[in-house]
Amino acid sequence: MQPNDITFFQRFQDDILAGRKTITIRDESEAHFKAGDILRVGRYEDDGYFCTIEVMGTSTVTLETLTEKQAQQENMTLGELKRVIAEIYPNQQQFYVIDFKCL
Repeated sequence: MQPNDITFFQRFQDDILAGRKTITIRDESEAHFKAGDILRVGRYEDDGYFCTIEVMGTSTVTLETLTEKQAQQENMTLGELKRVIAEIYPNQQQFYVIDFKCL
């Protein structure tokens, strides 16, 4: 079995598969992805594979510069997005946005 390249919390799986979540915001440990990468996607909780995505582009962002558009791409409100990012990555300021589409 092939290893997954990137994982998402299980609660995001349906939004990803339905195309409602088209970006992910990560910390520096996942800043190496680049446009054109094809990634196997698994669930964080059990590493179970559930789809393959293509990276469409990457950019950097801080909590303060997150936009309403990015919140929509995450299928959340801006307030929810800031809260989720702060919970997952406490005490961090710089983040990496990965734009993707399901294949």
